[in-house]
Amino acid sequence: MKTNGKIAQFPQPRVDGGSPPEISKLARLLAAHAPHDGSFELRIPGLMASRLSRVNRECVHALRVSSLCIVAQGAKTVIVGDEVYEYDASQMIVFSVALPVASQVTQASASNPYLSLRLELDPRRIADLVLKVYPNGLPPSQERNAVYLSPCDPAIVSASIRLLECLAQPGDADLLGPLITDEILIRLLRSPIGVRVAQMGLAESSVHRVAKAISWLRENYSQPMRVEELAEMVNMSVSSFHEHFKAVASMSPLQYQKVLRLQEARRLMLSTMMDAGAASRHVGYLSASQFSREYSRFFGSAPTRDMARLRQDSRFWA
Repeated sequence: MKTNGKIAQFPQPRVDGGSPPEISKLARLLAAHAPHDGSFELRIPGLMASRLSRVNRECVHALRVSSLCIVAQGAKTVIVGDEVYEYDASQMIVFSVALPVASQVTQASASNPYLSLRLELDPRRIADLVLKVYPNGLPPSQERNAVYLSPCDPAIVSASIRLLECLAQPGDADLLGPLITDEILIRLLRSPIGVRVAQMGLAESSVHRVAKAISWLRENYSQPMRVEELAEMVNMSVSSFHEHFKAVASMSPLQYQKVLRLQEARRLMLSTMMDAGAASRHVGYLSASQFSREYSRFFGSAPTRDMARLRQDSRFWA
């Protein structure tokens, strides 16, 4: 598999074709916390379990916040801009900034559903832990991507199992959950992608600056955007900001805002029955025809036809 122009090296599968015991145990715990298809917020803040018992027939569009994702069973493909990431139980994936993604579960069945764990990453906590993990400063890193794939770390899987097991005992989630979460973050910072993950917490890093601009775009997606003002907000020249934003997010600031608008308009039409004209105005479009053209190009069909299809297939949003 090729990602970001580099060949990713992953652990070889077991000779007997089975999953490592730790992954199998993680899958059993996730299945218990995700009893049917869907995503489930667990009692520990930022921790979610997901299940899907069928492959996706088409891409599901969503905003993926900063997070660590571990697949315990099945496989998934995520598309960010022009980049494609394919992963299964042999890999873990990190999203260092909030990104609009298109994803497909590519391996799943009723007897062996796709099961995954997602832990949201707090840049402020990462900044605190970076000082402990790298007391002499971070080694240099030229990587500026927002998505990182790495071989699944058995120690992180073990800590994730203990984090889920906390949910079984009253009080453990509150008392031990934060400690185990810190252990996961520390092990992540010490992993092969640790230096790149650490960039999330450093105010002077390009990843952190782009994340600040992304935060503004998420809060103001319906407002007119001037790249010059965004660049000034993060203390960059316009050309440098463009270059760094594209390197991190795999799309330009304008493309990022457009995808946010289209995803939100689609959500509004599906969940509130808002018509296309009202949805387009709500997310900041001044031209209904431009909205329809861009929506059709992005999602593959016109808004009205797309809504009719999605409402008939409620499983699409499981």
